[in-house]
Amino acid sequence: MLTIKGLAAKYGSSQALFNVDLEVGPGEVIGLIGRNGMGRTTVVNCLFGLLRPEAGSIHFNDVRLNGLQPYRIGRLGISLVPEGRQIFPSLTVEENLIATATGSGAAGQWTLEKIYGLFPRLRERRANMGNQLSGGEQQMLAIGRALMTNPKLLVLDEATEGLAPIVRAEIWSVLARLKSEGLAMIVVDKNTKALLRLADSNFILDKGTTVWRGSSAELAAQPELIARYVGV
Repeated sequence: MLTIKGLAAKYGSSQALFNVDLEVGPGEVIGLIGRNGMGRTTVVNCLFGLLRPEAGSIHFNDVRLNGLQPYRIGRLGISLVPEGRQIFPSLTVEENLIATATGSGAAGQWTLEKIYGLFPRLRERRANMGNQLSGGEQQMLAIGRALMTNPKLLVLDEATEGLAPIVRAEIWSVLARLKSEGLAMIVVDKNTKALLRLADSNFILDKGTTVWRGSSAELAAQPELIARYVGV
């Protein structure tokens, strides 16, 4: 579904990525692991056309993404739950969801009712403005908004950061449900323990380079790798 080969990227004169490779198959969940500043969000920015790669290629279902504008990439079926949520503060919950809705309501597509079934709290708060929500509610809304685009691939950048434990648990439960329904995902998160329970495969980035790749079972059996590349 998604193939990234030899990806290199810069911020000004500072090299951020060096020859990064990554693949996601249909229905597969990939964990993108590493400390802050190691290149995870830069990969996401390149994927969505927010940063122009210096080298390498990005293909989604055989379509080359390099050089495409972000809205065209979104229309191909890739959706982002961005770090910091970035919901529309002056729109209601329901307006936030409607703003990104695509599709004709065909069977299996995401609708308001389906989102409210996934996050009942959003139904209760549907008339509230985005800036009236708690952090956890905003994160639920950010995920719901992304799903309303009916993506083939969902990318979540630090979707559980800064949330209360009970809300984090709810988010992980929702992601497990989405996986069971066959939605492919790339998950960037610091909670390696929870990520290994969800992800099929993982890629570890260190200083902008892919230093390890393998299954969650393989990574769980090598705690020294987690300590080396993720531990504080």
